[in-house]
Amino acid sequence: MFDDSVPDPSLIDLAVFVERPPRVVWRALTEPELIAGWLSPVIGFAPVVGTTFIVQVAVRDRPDAEMACQVVAADEPGHLAYSWTDLRGNPPQRWMMDYRLLPHGRGTRLFWQMSGFDIADRYQRYARNGIERSWNRTLLPRLADVVNMLGDTP
Repeated sequence: MFDDSVPDPSLIDLAVFVERPPRVVWRALTEPELIAGWLSPVIGFAPVVGTTFIVQVAVRDRPDAEMACQVVAADEPGHLAYSWTDLRGNPPQRWMMDYRLLPHGRGTRLFWQMSGFDIADRYQRYARNGIERSWNRTLLPRLADVVNMLGDTP
């Protein structure tokens, strides 16, 4: 039987395979110096529910762009989720980032989801499409590169 469900346009749902165990991928998602190597520098991050932190994102024409975030799930080494709020919007825009790690063969299948886009809003539709391209073409491959550089060390 075929799945004839329609994808939800208000979220981005991507996956990548990495030839390392989940505990190694977890490190790249939770250690600030490693996060900076594939995403952006973070201030105050800890994989503890309730932790608030800042991600210093690179946005064209806005070198000081920051996202205000809060950890909402941290279940090592399988699940990390946090809010992602752009305070520059009027009103501020809030999305959710969700990472799920599943052992797969000789490695890990990382599922990444970003939800909360208002597809009725033209700006958010454009932002959603740009973010999807960026994560698919750049950020997830960079994450895989960082993980592969770590080897299998805990």
